[in-house]
Amino acid sequence: MQGFLRTYADTNLQEPMEAAVIIPTVLRPHLAQALRSVFTQKFAGRIHILVGIDSHQGDLAVIDEACAERPPNCAVQVFWPGFSTSERHGGLTPPGDGGSLRCMLSFLANSAYVAYLDDDNWWGPDHLTQLRTAVEAAQWGFALRWFVHPETRRPVCIDTWESVGPGEGMFKEQFGGFVDPSCLMINKLACPAAPLFWNFPLSDDPMSADRNVFNHLLHQHQVSATGQASVFYMLNKSDGLHPIRVGIMGEAYTQAGES
Repeated sequence: MQGFLRTYADTNLQEPMEAAVIIPTVLRPHLAQALRSVFTQKFAGRIHILVGIDSHQGDLAVIDEACAERPPNCAVQVFWPGFSTSERHGGLTPPGDGGSLRCMLSFLANSAYVAYLDDDNWWGPDHLTQLRTAVEAAQWGFALRWFVHPETRRPVCIDTWESVGPGEGMFKEQFGGFVDPSCLMINKLACPAAPLFWNFPLSDDPMSADRNVFNHLLHQHQVSATGQASVFYMLNKSDGLHPIRVGIMGEAYTQAGES
């Protein structure tokens, strides 16, 4: 079985929607929380949610169960091409975090306004409304994020040094700044080439296509920030930046990890 494995919709799919959300996944259990955080958005318009399966490492039941709580303004479609497009799982496309799914689903989404959400992250309830407002004043926009403890899933602190936008943060000199994918929204009609860069990570890191997406947006398009921390980003102990992050967070990280 391949193509659209599931469609959950109470709306006319042909009519463009007010926002779209792209979620690449390997069907980890945390996907349910990511989906529920979209379902609970305080967003007046319709949302096209495209879940792209990079590799079947979990159970589709996690989507079925979460979509039992889907509100009428959310249309969910689950896409599986029948194989992984990522080199990481035997495919041909370099990105290790979803292969060509972010690019392909960005173009497929039936909305001009496309946001992204990793399957182990989630959003606060005002995230989409704030981003949509920001992007209306520009061509792309971003929110700030909370770092979340990987064991307790409690917020530790707001990220004030990494995903903080153009010309800011610890990546200012190397990349001109940075925005995490889960914090990002683009107007794909105003930034038509931007989705292509999801296919091109840096040569030494297959998980870094977001740097090239950011670089393109930074130099080619106008940006607007929400100024609000509405993304919850789960820390990963295997990430090379984890020791640096823990050092900066200090006691706040320890306290968030206490039972």
